[in-house]
Amino acid sequence: MPDIGNGSAVKEFVLLGFASVPHSKILLFTLFLAIYVVTLTGNSIIISVTTIDSRLATPMYYFLRHLAVVDVCYISSTVPQLLVHFLSRTQTISLLACATQNYAFFAFGVTECFLLAVMAYDRYVAICNPLNYMLVIGHQVCTKMAAASWICGFLHSVVLTVYTFHVPFCGSNLIDHFFCEAPQVLKLSCADTYVNELVIFAVAVLVLIIPLSLVFVSYSRIVATILRMSSAAGRWKTFSTCGSHLTVVSLFYGAAIFMYMRPRSTHSAQQDKMISLFYSVITPMLNPMIYSLRNKEVKGAVMRILGKKVDT
Repeated sequence: MPDIGNGSAVKEFVLLGFASVPHSKILLFTLFLAIYVVTLTGNSIIISVTTIDSRLATPMYYFLRHLAVVDVCYISSTVPQLLVHFLSRTQTISLLACATQNYAFFAFGVTECFLLAVMAYDRYVAICNPLNYMLVIGHQVCTKMAAASWICGFLHSVVLTVYTFHVPFCGSNLIDHFFCEAPQVLKLSCADTYVNELVIFAVAVLVLIIPLSLVFVSYSRIVATILRMSSAAGRWKTFSTCGSHLTVVSLFYGAAIFMYMRPRSTHSAQQDKMISLFYSVITPMLNPMIYSLRNKEVKGAVMRILGKKVDT
């Protein structure tokens, strides 16, 4: 693998990926290809049924459809490149391609952060103010909130990408990761990256802690409303409608916070790879499974599309 000396400017990087297991390339290729296909299939089903079935024309499924689109784009920003590298002799990626991948990864990741917060607010209104639900969460409001999530994702990604790549790279060009993850890229800079890391940390606080705080506030009020219900069965039924979203929030935010909000001195390449693998590859695959397996309406919509009878 090429390694650039200290006197040369880096024009391309080498993604080491899973070089520690060189004899398992075919096995890993098959595994990641299967994960990618399952992710595309699961999220495509969510997109299709929430678009086709008129019974799912509600704000909750509108946001779920956007989440599925984000997940398809999110995993597609990293896994196809990884699959190509499994089959090629070299794992090089140009500086521009690396920056582009980093931008796409951040854009869709940040968009998901905000969408999950919007979905929590939707559940809050549905449970705590059901009589005015369609007035508060109308079509225009849904469109604006979804659009705001996408815009925030793409705008924040500009800042994150600029502060990741607006540094000189004149040392090693070996990235010990399976994609151009910001902390690993910054390690290769031959300049002081303290300000860059500080900006990335600050943006991470903004796009992780603030949306997560909104999720926490929404669910605090949801729990308070549920506890006031007289029927235990009613309490369980109401809270179960939030179970899928809470599971997704826990998986995604937990891994992302651990990745971007801990000191750089505690980062290790192998640990970063495992954490990134979890929230950028595994979570997009699990999301449609979590929502479809726990949701009778989604399963019913799939059955209706397939022309099968649905028990009511």
